[in-house]
Amino acid sequence: MKLEDYRRKKDELTAAEPTYRNLCTTCIQPEFGCYCKNIKPIACAINFVILIHPIEAKRRIATGRMSHLCLSGSHLIQGQNYTDNQQLNSLIADPEYHSVILYPGQNSKNVSLLSEQERSQQFLTNKKLRIVVIDGTWATAAKMVHQSTNLKTLPRISFIPTNPSNFRVRKQPESHCYSTIEAIHHTIDLFTDSKSIQRPHDHLLEVFNGMVEKQLSFLSEVKLNLREAKYRREGQSKVG
Repeated sequence: MKLEDYRRKKDELTAAEPTYRNLCTTCIQPEFGCYCKNIKPIACAINFVILIHPIEAKRRIATGRMSHLCLSGSHLIQGQNYTDNQQLNSLIADPEYHSVILYPGQNSKNVSLLSEQERSQQFLTNKKLRIVVIDGTWATAAKMVHQSTNLKTLPRISFIPTNPSNFRVRKQPESHCYSTIEAIHHTIDLFTDSKSIQRPHDHLLEVFNGMVEKQLSFLSEVKLNLREAKYRREGQSKVG
């Protein structure tokens, strides 16, 4: 094979290789979908510990990761069985905090049914509140809680969703099933003074809704391009 033919063949093979989009190392989104520039980390009176399942950690649209990036001082820990997880066990044992887990069930205290005064009385007043949140599908979340003996010892809290989830780019089991970031936002809402006009935690939904709209816009553009390509192919076949 001549050198010119070799180079031409090499160029053809290189051009035929699939192109991969560069991913942001922080939000794990491709460049067009990166939301890092929209994040302004906020302080919160509640300390959140987000336990993310390995499958969820690989997803580009993981709102547990998004929540962690938005909340100053929060913790994001990947795993499935947290029984011997030193980081989590250290956070649970911290004497300055009263730790609970946000997880529904028969033994869970539904804080939506309590008054503001009753909610404030649910936890030790001389300690800061730390809430553990599970980030995964309903099936993986249940397995994580079942396998992790340290999570079973934590008091459970839950709430009643007030609006349908806005996670329109990912299928939810039911309309009232919230994404992790929506659940965290609603939890902060329940423990925030209703008379306060300052709502910095709304930034969580601003980043989340912005990501959803951008993804929907991208999906619409892809579908439009596919329809146009199909129309051109059909037109070309008729001419030929």
